[in-house]
Amino acid sequence: MLMWTLLETAKVPGDAAELRLMQRGDEFLIKLDRIDLMGTRMRGSEEALARLGCANLETVAKPRILIGGLGMGFTLRAVLDLARPAARVEVAELVPAVVTWAKGPLASVFGESLDDPRLTLHVADVGAIMRAGLGAYDAILLDVDNGPEGLTRQANDSLYGYAGLRDAFAAVRPGGIVAVWSAGPDRAFTQRLRQTGFEVDEVTVRGHRNRGPRHLIWVATRPSGRPKAIKPAVPTGARAKALTKATSHQG
Repeated sequence: MLMWTLLETAKVPGDAAELRLMQRGDEFLIKLDRIDLMGTRMRGSEEALARLGCANLETVAKPRILIGGLGMGFTLRAVLDLARPAARVEVAELVPAVVTWAKGPLASVFGESLDDPRLTLHVADVGAIMRAGLGAYDAILLDVDNGPEGLTRQANDSLYGYAGLRDAFAAVRPGGIVAVWSAGPDRAFTQRLRQTGFEVDEVTVRGHRNRGPRHLIWVATRPSGRPKAIKPAVPTGARAKALTKATSHQG
């Protein structure tokens, strides 16, 4: 049996945590100390994040999309596949080494996505990008840390707290979506989204095709007009059918 080999390590800015890039044959894994963060065998929920986050862009001629967290590029590649030729796609990645890995050891995983002319890659905090982009985005996709109950940086609490959600609400245009990936549910986060003004659906997706761990994606829509009444956490009716259809082609 092939054993995992440590390729490189990197410090998370502002934190004592260490990221480790591992390889076993043609499989790659990024760990936080001893915790598995992401790997090439599981990509379904990251791709679902792209589909759900871009669900309202059919009529937008020149959509502008912001992705928080580069990871292994699965969400980015899915967005580029979905986006129009005139789209502008931005990725904010805090850890410089993750960008270096994407262009080096993980180049085969990323393919040609980093060379796409629609892409702008920022080595920066996605929160800062949102604060600078008032009403700039049609979709914001957040896959930072492990979701609202993050593992790597206490500073991520500000991204998923009221202040960060207000920044996201202000950065996305009316009718646009803020989609948030998480390893699991968080009722308090759902409530914060609603109290910020979003219309919220929770969608459970699998890590790979129709199997693997269950992950959660919040689909938070900024109302086009005056805020509507609070929706139930579980989508129903036509909205539920649309979200189910969006996730039916995972991985």
